Amino acid sequence: MLEILFTVLFLCLFGWAVKLLFKITWGVAKVIGLILAVLALPALIIGLVAAGGFILLIPVALIAGAVGLLKACG
Repeated sequence: MLEILFTVLFLCLFGWAVKLLFKITWGVAKVIGLILAVLALPALIIGLVAAGGFILLIPVALIAGAVGLLKACG
C-alpha cells in the first residue's frame, strides 16, 4: 500500500515538475523573442528606408537626366 502511495505522489510531483518546466521555457522564449524583436526593429527600419531610397532613386535619376538633356540641347 505504501508503494502505491509513493508511486502516486511521485507521478504527481513529476506532473508538477513538467508543468513548471513548460512555464519556465515559455517565459524564456518570450524574453528571447522580445530581445530579438528589439534588436531587429532598427535593422528593419534601416532596410526599408534603404530599399525605398533605391526605388525612388531610379525615377529621380531619370528626371534629372531628362532635365540635363533639355538644358544641354536648349
